Amino acid sequence: MATRVVGVNDILEGHVGLDLECFDRIYLNGWVPNLQVPGQVVSFLTQHLGFPIPSPALLERIGLRFRKAVTEFAAEGGIPVIRFAKGQRKLEVMRPYLEGLARAGRTGVAAIGVAQEFQRVFTGTTYHSDEGGGGIPRFGYAKADRRVNAYYFYLVDEEFGPAFIKVCAYFPYPVKIWVNGHEYAKRAARAEGIAFTELDNGFAATEDPAGLQRICDTLTSGVIRVFCERWWARLPLPLTEADRAAGYWWDISMRQVEVSRTIVFDAPRQVRGFFEALCTDNLDIGRPEEMQIIFGRRVRTAPEGGYRTRLLRSGDEVTLNAYFRHSRVKSYLKCGRAFRIETVINDTGDLGVARRLEHLEELSV
Repeated sequence: MATRVVGVNDILEGHVGLDLECFDRIYLNGWVPNLQVPGQVVSFLTQHLGFPIPSPALLERIGLRFRKAVTEFAAEGGIPVIRFAKGQRKLEVMRPYLEGLARAGRTGVAAIGVAQEFQRVFTGTTYHSDEGGGGIPRFGYAKADRRVNAYYFYLVDEEFGPAFIKVCAYFPYPVKIWVNGHEYAKRAARAEGIAFTELDNGFAATEDPAGLQRICDTLTSGVIRVFCERWWARLPLPLTEADRAAGYWWDISMRQVEVSRTIVFDAPRQVRGFFEALCTDNLDIGRPEEMQIIFGRRVRTAPEGGYRTRLLRSGDEVTLNAYFRHSRVKSYLKCGRAFRIETVINDTGDLGVARRLEHLEELSV
């Protein structure tokens, strides 16, 4: 009598209610490309703003204007301003404000967080043409890590739901942006009338799996670019429309992108049995020949730190992590009902993809 090896597809057949791929958390950097070296700072102050002397006091003036604009923006909108304490989880502090705005069916800025953080900013130096401190004063600029104020605008967006935009109050005003792909998909599904059941940060069930997958696929770099433009027009910013017209504005790159696949089973015992078997069979998934299959990249030389697989346990929760350069594949049980695979990309170069936002779609291929 012939025997047949039972494969993964045989185990999954008849037990999977939903199999969905979607961008999850997306964390972006914003920087002004032509304000990155000292000479560009001087050109910004003299050629663009028209000041005869590129004094560091001018940067302080711009920063004061921005901080005043944030204070007035919060007062006019009745928006709480929260100063983060050291070690606080910012999202947990802001969650009640976000949930309160969402329950009211409103969009806008829920609260503004203020934190002192190390940022790479320009510092100005004043020196004189002679050793005695006399003569014509001259100014120089250099980048340095300084502990400075940053403003976190926690908001509820029309398309993305909860998100935040962080703006540094010091020149050249680096920006961070955080959005959630699953929250985007939930709002888009409701708008199209596709019914679904939530599973924390994800989906548990839907009567239209194909329609829901199509919605997840509509999250593109263009959609995120529209999100940025929407909030550039609403928030107080250190750069002005005149600055933008002269070419001084933020470009966006990918800092961290999570791409997820969620397989929802019809019974918890099925998903737990599957995951336990998967952990047992894949403890060596960090080997080079395995990682180049997962990431689609030929491994010619071992990355710094080598390859590794870690099985993390916290109570009854187990997470299987396989690391590849700066990125990793994380597998775990979600809410006891689903098997979640998350590819956490901390450097798009690990996959041969450029960092600029317009290359986002290449990460989901």
